[in-house]
Amino acid sequence: MISATRGFLLVFLLWIQPISADSQPMRTSAYHPGAKEEAVEWQRNLREDLWRILQLQPLREIQGSLDLNPEKISSRKKDHYEFQAIEISSTPSRRIPVVVTLPESEGPHPAVVCIHGHGHDRFKSYDKESIYKGFASVLAERGVVTIAMDVGQHEVYEEGMILMGERLWDVIRCVDYLESLPQVDKGRIGCAGLSLGGEMAMWLGAMDTRIQATVSAGFLTTMDHMEVNHCMCWKFEGLRELVDYADIYSLIAPRALMCQNGLKEPESQFYVPLAREVLKEIEPIYEIFGVPQNLELDVHEGGHEIDLPGLLRFFEERLSIPKGS
Repeated sequence: MISATRGFLLVFLLWIQPISADSQPMRTSAYHPGAKEEAVEWQRNLREDLWRILQLQPLREIQGSLDLNPEKISSRKKDHYEFQAIEISSTPSRRIPVVVTLPESEGPHPAVVCIHGHGHDRFKSYDKESIYKGFASVLAERGVVTIAMDVGQHEVYEEGMILMGERLWDVIRCVDYLESLPQVDKGRIGCAGLSLGGEMAMWLGAMDTRIQATVSAGFLTTMDHMEVNHCMCWKFEGLRELVDYADIYSLIAPRALMCQNGLKEPESQFYVPLAREVLKEIEPIYEIFGVPQNLELDVHEGGHEIDLPGLLRFFEERLSIPKGS
């Protein structure tokens, strides 16, 4: 009898081990379809949780009174627009370099935050020979105000911040700067990025509701997939316990979202079959809001690159940017 009891206890202890104090529940704030009011409340609550784990609450509290103090470093004329190098204050103790293009006419014009990926800088999205296809330059030529900054790679520059929080805050401050410009139509601000830039476009669109249209290229995936064969700079304390990427993308709804994934992406990277599966998890909240047409997956023939025609069509439809000649 004693032996049988001990055997039962051993089996019981082995059974409860996965839910012991050392185990952490995962994705506790995943989106589950419900009424529209429930979706709005879910978004509000999740944003607050994400602001907390991103350690950005103190900066959010002073954002309205935090001066940008822009300083023009240089300027040169291009065809139909001016290309400026400036510095702005991201936080009270840190300034960041950005580049801005301003159309010749007064406007108001649509505006787009242009975000690069790993190993590049704020100028790369203007390079027409790169994997970005010079999308920022093409937008500037079409009369769009553009802005780009250097996305932090692996270093945290300010004490008390985490890498993803610092990255996100810098792009949020770019939106603040766009809103300060009289040439910008505040109701037509978008963002676009590739790879790490696609990740940051996701974060910006999710957390800053001033963004009306988001292009997230070369990123739509899962956190499980990112745990293998990828730089781990995406991960920070508390993230996986709360969400997966589909939930962060779902914070963009009902605003317009285009994800781009190339058919030549290898299975180890941001390949199309996985992107299609993740999209299925984002679709319900757009359905709940009654705007399924505001979500699209642009599957193109390329690899890890911007699909320029798709991006331009999207912004023509969503931000009413001028069409090319």
